[in-house]
Amino acid sequence: MKFKIKKASEVGFCFGVKRAIDILEKSAKEYGNVETFGEVVHNEQVMQRLAKLGIDVVHSIDDIAANIVAISSHGVSPQIEQEFKSKKFKVIDTTCPFVKRAQRAAKKLSESGFYVLIYGDSEHSEVKGILGWADGKGIAAVDAQKVKNSLNGLRRIGILSQTTQIPEKFTAFTKEIIDLAMAKDVEIRILDTICHDIRKRQEISLELSKKVELMLVIGGGKSANSKRLQELCSTVTETHLIDTFEAINFAWLQNKIRIGITSGTSTSIQTIDEIVRYLNKTNNV
Repeated sequence: MKFKIKKASEVGFCFGVKRAIDILEKSAKEYGNVETFGEVVHNEQVMQRLAKLGIDVVHSIDDIAANIVAISSHGVSPQIEQEFKSKKFKVIDTTCPFVKRAQRAAKKLSESGFYVLIYGDSEHSEVKGILGWADGKGIAAVDAQKVKNSLNGLRRIGILSQTTQIPEKFTAFTKEIIDLAMAKDVEIRILDTICHDIRKRQEISLELSKKVELMLVIGGGKSANSKRLQELCSTVTETHLIDTFEAINFAWLQNKIRIGITSGTSTSIQTIDEIVRYLNKTNNV
């Protein structure tokens, strides 16, 4: 039996990613080669295309060869920004506006005397940058129990989220922190810093996953928002995260009537179209 392909209504680049790539492409035309401090987005196909335009990635300030550097869409800490300034680099800032909002929130909380707790992956570049704006007075985790000891004796706690997390899980984490930390005179301030575009895409993808027997999430293996989509959709139906059509296992397609397609926010429409064409070709064999 042939399957039908159902594509989510929101796929491809989000506003923040499109904005970052547009800025970089324009900068490459104006200045020639441009170096980005870290990958502007966590998608191999996109980064390969940008490399052909003269946009290269560096992971250390010492590796910056020219005097022009771009901040990725994930943002950086104010300490990194200060280093760029001290070396007199021309800085091209492509930080996503939603990440900027989280950075400002962390800074404001820290300056108001709050210890900043971020629900997110402590090793992700976005989270590291946001923690930097808390001026060393913060921590990141996805398991409330693992930060229990860090909360002892605190009287002011501010809770934020990595912009790509699942809202329901952020809520559950926050409730657990309240149970762990609440004591006499403790003040807890909670700010929802999850990206609006991410939230909408998660809702659309989850709804689609209820109508299919297989969901394919198209995104990079290092993409936080793509992994969240896989995590979310897999609670409803069989779900796989793929970056190209070569990653599709033919066995997944057997006895499937409806296959859903969604994507991370750093996945290009070209990659999505390639995968849909491959599925249609497979469907006709």
